[in-house]
Parts: sequence; structure tokens; C-alpha cells
Amino acid sequence: MLEETPTPSGSLRPQELAAMYAISRTVARAVDTDTTLDEIIRLVRPVFIFDNMVLYKLRADASLEPTYARAIGRGRFREADLAWGEYTANEAFISGQPAMRFEELAGANEDRTGVRHFLGLPLNQGEQIMGVLVFIRFGGPAFTPDQVNLAEFIASHVAQLLSRRQLVEKIASLEARRRLDSLQEDFIATISHELLTPLGFIKGYATTLLREDTNWDDTTRREFLTIIDEESDRLRELIDNLMDSSRLQAGTLRMSLQPVRLEALLKDISQRARTRNENLTIRLNLNVVGLQIQADPTRLAQVFDNLLTNAVKYAPDSPIEISLDKLDGMARIAVKDCGPGIPPEHLQNMFKRFFRVPGQTTSIRGTGLGLYICRQIVQAHGGEITVDSILGQGTTFFILLPYEQTKPN
Repeated sequence: MLEETPTPSGSLRPQELAAMYAISRTVARAVDTDTTLDEIIRLVRPVFIFDNMVLYKLRADASLEPTYARAIGRGRFREADLAWGEYTANEAFISGQPAMRFEELAGANEDRTGVRHFLGLPLNQGEQIMGVLVFIRFGGPAFTPDQVNLAEFIASHVAQLLSRRQLVEKIASLEARRRLDSLQEDFIATISHELLTPLGFIKGYATTLLREDTNWDDTTRREFLTIIDEESDRLRELIDNLMDSSRLQAGTLRMSLQPVRLEALLKDISQRARTRNENLTIRLNLNVVGLQIQADPTRLAQVFDNLLTNAVKYAPDSPIEISLDKLDGMARIAVKDCGPGIPPEHLQNMFKRFFRVPGQTTSIRGTGLGLYICRQIVQAHGGEITVDSILGQGTTFFILLPYEQTKPN
């Protein structure tokens, strides 16, 4: 609940009171601070004449920083040349009371903006001052006591706006921290499970092979060693993903860029995927040729390997189609499967770090890092990756990359 901001003493005329009620309603439904301040100016201008309004907020080092300023009267076409009341703001902040200042510059008879009346009002939150609101008039007249009283009412509403904004930001920060804590707990649990699973296989089969009370035939021994080898590769992949994720987060993942022919890269990746999965069907539709990109072939291959691995895991027995086209001056690669698809509410989270689609079978292992790494690598190549999916029909990943057109051999 917001702490009530003390209201200034004195009474308001009916028209002024109506403006204050309108401002109060505006503050109550405020979403954006600057937009709300613009609306406050529109509401108050008919009953309180000023040329400039400036909001100074208190920084962590106890200094004032202008965070909002509007020139709406005289001099609004010469904003860069005008004073914005910094001295008056500091005076009001130090004293904790309204502060007024008058300046008359040389040549003021020819230029009314040389006659300046400043009114600074502290913005109070309880006993604390969170900033200062400054009104400026050019050419006069001076602010009267009634006008100062009205300005105090305006300032009290602006203080409520800032208090409300601070409360919203605090709640958002607490919610973000709660989500981060939950995410970290889920990550630790997932990583622990993902690391312990291959370690369990490796330890179990290695211990079994070392038993002295049993003689294993060559077929069984080879089967056990194959499992150990595969789980060791899985463990290495997990560690590599964690390292890549950490380097990407820190911006230290190195890219060795060189000219790469896209169609040749896609053919190599497809052939390698077929070798790893004998029953995998991949259809290549290379609708354009001669597209050359500046890329790190190892990292880019990592992206496509991850997409194909995901398709094998989540859309088993589905044929995969890889197509290459041009779209809006970019090379577009699409990787499509005919699997169960992804619920639409989860699509926007697919490339987030550690995200895994809820409800997936627990037999499918993963950390939620693969697609995050894919996006970071693609973006490092000046491209973008997106996903589209229809439940029951399949999922398509689209990758856009800048290219150079070359002549085919």
C-alpha cells in the first residue's frame, strides 16, 4: 500500500480542484511515468501558467538528476538555450521547502526568455525527499502565494506518482529475484540429474567389467564399453554446453570467421546426421546455390547439429526437411519436422536459457541450453533464428543469415 503523501495547506478554487481530481485519477492508473507527466501538464496548464517544467530525481549519490523536462510556453523552440532551474532545484532540496528565484539577463527587453521566474518544490515521501519539481516562467508575472499553494498540490501528486513507480519497480525486482532463485534451483536440479546420469552409467558398467568373479564374453564386453563410450560423449557434450553458455553470457566465445558455402555446409551436416542415425530421413531442398557467408563453420554446424538432434529426440521417426532460400536480402534456412509440435504459449520461451517445454517426457534428457546457444551463435553471425510450430503437424526453425552471392563452379 502506498504511503500517503502530505498535502499542502490552503484551499483551491473549483476549477483548480477539478484539475487536481483529474490528476489524481491519472496518477492512480499510471503505467508510464513520462506519459503521465505529459497528461498532468495538459490538465494543469489551464489553471496554472508556466513555460517549462522539470523533474529532478534523487540519485544514489544524493545528487539531483533531471529525468523529465518539457518546454510548452515561451522559448519552446529554443530549448537547448534555456535554463532549467538546477540552482532552484538544489535550493529546494537542501531546505526542504518551496524555493523561488528570479533572474533578469542582459537584453531582456528584446527577449522575454531573459526574464526568468523559478519555483522549486520538494517531492516528499514521508520524511524523505525523492526529488524536486521545478516550474519556470519567462517574462513574468512572479509566482503568487496562491499559485505556490497550487503548485504544492501538483507536486504532491507527482510525488505520489514517483512513489507508486518505486513500489511497482520494487515489486518487479522482487518477482524477478524470486524467478531467478526458482530458475537457479531448477537448473541445479536439472544439471545434477543430467551429469549424474551418464556418470552413473559409466561407473556402473566400468565397475561391472572390473569384477574379478565374472568372465565376460567379447560381445558383452564390447556392449558395455560402447555404452561407456557413448555416455562419456554425452558427459562431454553437457560440459561443453555449460562452458559455451557461460562464455556466451560473458561475451567471450570466440568465432573464427571465414568464407563458407551454405549449400556445401548443409550437405555435410545432413550426411553426418544420417551417419549417426541410420533410420533418419533428411530431405534437402537447396532452392538457391552460390550463397557464401562469413561464418565459423564449426559453430554454425553446432547450430544445425543441435536442431537435428532435437528433431530426432522430440519427433522420432519423422522425416526432416532442410530448405535453403533467399528472403529480403538474407539467406533463409528452414529445418522442419513432422512431429507433435510445441504448444503456442511456449514458443516465445524456446530460446531462453535453461527453458524446457513443461510436460515433456522425463526420458528425454536435456538442460535447456541448446537453443539458447543456437540463438547466440546465429546472432554472432549477424543473423536471427525463430521457431514456428503447429500442434500435431510439426515444428520449423528458421535461420536468417547475411550472404554474399558467388558464381557457381
